Amino acid sequence: MHGNTEGLKHSESKALQTLYERRVPATRWITPELARRLTETSRHIARQVGLLIDRRGEITHVIVGDAHRLFIPDLTRARAGSGRFRGVRLIHTHLRGEGLTQDDLTDLSLLRLDAIVMIEARVDGLPGNVEIGTLHPQREGEDPNHIDRRESVHGWEDNYEVFINDLEVQWGKKEGPRRIAGVEACIAIGVATQGGAAANASLDELERLAATAGLQVVDRVLQVRREIDGRYLIGEGKLKEVVVSAMKQDASVLVFDQELTPSQLRNIATDTELKVLDRTQLILDIFSQRARSREGKLQVELAQLRYRKPRLAIMPTAMSRLTGGIGGRGPGETKLEINRRRADERETKLEHELKGLSKQRALRRSRRQRAGVPQISIVGYTNAGKSTLLNIMTKAAVDAEDKLFATLDPTTRRLRFPEAHEVVLTDTVGFIRNLPRDLLHAFRSTLEEAMEADVILHVADASSPELDVHMAEVKRTLSSLEADDIPQVLVLNKIDAIPPELWGSLKEKHGALLIAAQTGLGLEPLLVELQRVLFREKARAEAIDEADDADEAP
Repeated sequence: MHGNTEGLKHSESKALQTLYERRVPATRWITPELARRLTETSRHIARQVGLLIDRRGEITHVIVGDAHRLFIPDLTRARAGSGRFRGVRLIHTHLRGEGLTQDDLTDLSLLRLDAIVMIEARVDGLPGNVEIGTLHPQREGEDPNHIDRRESVHGWEDNYEVFINDLEVQWGKKEGPRRIAGVEACIAIGVATQGGAAANASLDELERLAATAGLQVVDRVLQVRREIDGRYLIGEGKLKEVVVSAMKQDASVLVFDQELTPSQLRNIATDTELKVLDRTQLILDIFSQRARSREGKLQVELAQLRYRKPRLAIMPTAMSRLTGGIGGRGPGETKLEINRRRADERETKLEHELKGLSKQRALRRSRRQRAGVPQISIVGYTNAGKSTLLNIMTKAAVDAEDKLFATLDPTTRRLRFPEAHEVVLTDTVGFIRNLPRDLLHAFRSTLEEAMEADVILHVADASSPELDVHMAEVKRTLSSLEADDIPQVLVLNKIDAIPPELWGSLKEKHGALLIAAQTGLGLEPLLVELQRVLFREKARAEAIDEADDADEAP
């Protein structure tokens, strides 16, 4: 028995418990006898009472509310692989003769119930009017809630098995995007306090992140509201629409463009029973897939650990059961406390290992510097073409795909200029808007390559409509790394994807070199400019060192 049972007498609780002993034939919605027992009990205790009945006709939950509504407990998936519907229907009483309420219809959508049935508990305890709420596949803009009415449970002979099978067939016939076999379908969701191009561009990027992570985006939702909803991020009504859309598209994942708080993550996952991801989780998952080196894997694990630690508290209550066995003193630690302690221990261990790897990286850099080998770091927004440029400049064979974060681990190659000067060229991880703070911190040792560079080669995608936003994000990230005072050379890549008549204005507006890394267009002027800036800075540094030595001389 679930719900608000405070104040119930023993006899009343026992009467409610006996409802579990009842069973409904699989072909019936409910029997008149069970309906009468339900309404008599409800009227006797002056509270709404509900039954969750599965498709075999067994009562899985007896729920007790107050006089006005039910409070449905957290439910586990009743039918594995049910796809659209949960596989249970809710039949409950109302005491004041009102029909299905908005709360009822919200529960119907969010919990993806087969149906929700209201039976009026009359003053004499007998069943009165009946209302049946179901979800039907609707056209755009139509309300999916369908309400049917009956005057009595008597004579209600509709075959429930035929009804629910027919309803699932209707949902199955609903056309949607062509599904990719073996790939989870998701809905991309964004919330903005101001609409416009920026919010849509961010959602576009979320779609690309989802595709990179291995999800198929079958729908997208952008809600503009005055303030963010503290419970669901989006409004409850909009979440209901999203769940109905997920049912239509047979999607099992909701991906949010913003980082969800632990409570928002719990509320959405609990009320929809869909897998819920936010932008941070998506990026961390991509980094986890892409990491190849030991350092990269440790950095990603550390970032994931820092993200998950505050969210350990949202684990199911079963995680807080007391542990037992040999070695336990007193009541022991809860599983949750153990998880937190182990997370702290693992975080300390990862930080220690990364610190050691960082020292090794710093040692290699100092050796290069002592050998007089200058360093150029390639930075830029993800998918701007950094790895492609590194390949063509150094004849390397670094993976360069048209995907976000195709290159994660930093790659270093030597480059020889025409005048026989040799430099080290390093390709760093790509930046992105709202790059998770934990990820930025974990990758700080890797990004030190940019902080210690003699020259930063900033690569931007000239064909992107978000060019200015991407450049600003890279500058902001460099500033946070305290690397914004290092000399930079800006190049606009992929100019072969834009009309040549726009090249001149782009070059003048941004003061940049124009290249097409895929074909090598503009590579020679870039090498000349890099050599000029690099050795100008080297000469300046040597002059400063000589002046310092002269000042220190007796």
